[in-house]
Amino acid sequence: MNDTRGHDVGDRLLVEVAQRLIIHMRQEDIVCRLGGDEFVVVLEGLGQDALNAANQAETIAEKVRQALNQPYSLSINEARYLGTTSIGLTLFQGQSASVDMLLKQADVALYQAKGAGRNTARFFNPAMQAAIDSRMETEAALRQALERDEFQLYYQPQIDQHGELIGAEALLRWFPSDRGMVSPAEFIPLAEETGLILPIGQWVLDTACAQIKDWERDPRTRFLQMAVNVSARQFHQSDFVATVQRSLAASDIDPTRLKLELTESVVLDNVDIVVSQMRQLNALGVSFCLDDFGTGYSSLSYLKRLPLDQVKIDQSFVRDVPEDENDVAIVRAIMAMSRSLGLQVIAEGVETQAQRDFLLQNDCRAYQGFLFCRPLPIDEWKSIPAMQT
Repeated sequence: MNDTRGHDVGDRLLVEVAQRLIIHMRQEDIVCRLGGDEFVVVLEGLGQDALNAANQAETIAEKVRQALNQPYSLSINEARYLGTTSIGLTLFQGQSASVDMLLKQADVALYQAKGAGRNTARFFNPAMQAAIDSRMETEAALRQALERDEFQLYYQPQIDQHGELIGAEALLRWFPSDRGMVSPAEFIPLAEETGLILPIGQWVLDTACAQIKDWERDPRTRFLQMAVNVSARQFHQSDFVATVQRSLAASDIDPTRLKLELTESVVLDNVDIVVSQMRQLNALGVSFCLDDFGTGYSSLSYLKRLPLDQVKIDQSFVRDVPEDENDVAIVRAIMAMSRSLGLQVIAEGVETQAQRDFLLQNDCRAYQGFLFCRPLPIDEWKSIPAMQT
């Protein structure tokens, strides 16, 4: 541009690039020009976890790339200019590496970006770049999963103290067409982060309600209750109550057969709004269970305000009872707190008879776990022992 339009136009381009960079930075970040057409951005406070820091850096880099790809108007009477941006990234922590070393690493990554076809970003650390690439591929596939009908609900039976089937928890599974099953621990956080949890969560709710309707046709399953997990992002949507109402109406089921499981991260934010929405759904007949109970900041001060019907003892406390004295004490405390609030209790992750016996001795009368049955697709439910009676 300096050669064809003059240095004054080239300078205006550099000024415009700098302004666009600054707009996308936080107050604590640093933007500077090294020389020529190269700029350096220093992002601070991205946390101690390397992968999380890399994800944040990659997100900002993509925003910068898109901003710098927009057309430039550098003179009044001339057409707008288009340019692309190559970005090299490296991570640092404290003073473990010199400034010169970090700049060299970023420069190497920059040339990797150019070698990859330009107009992209690359990390200096190959392993980190591989992790970022994998994440981006997973996100792209996740965006198409609903259209491709790749999701499936598995159902884990819930059993009472007599061994009778009382309900099930609906658990989401993803089977991409080009690979094996993806762990929920891998794709659920990504769905939350990208907002895809909203359409996916709606699919789960609709599918679970349809299954409740199907259960109504069988005397053995007519009175089962279905537990459906609801994410914080889902629950805090302004139209969440309306979406549940639509699912109930579309399936034409008894609302008392639906139980929504919330985590403490859901109910701790905007408690007044949470209570209001829960009460609206309670009025329809929908019940609530507080999931992963005991792993967060459970306290009577907010629990007594929530219209809960049940709490679920987290499997991390069930795993080592009755051998571990600390877990024994925690489970007994949860049972005492629940009794004081008039709440039912169900324990998850029950894998041994000793765990089940301990829980029963401490007045916990509902369970789910591998001792009884693993999560199964609905067409395998007929093989469940509790379904044989």
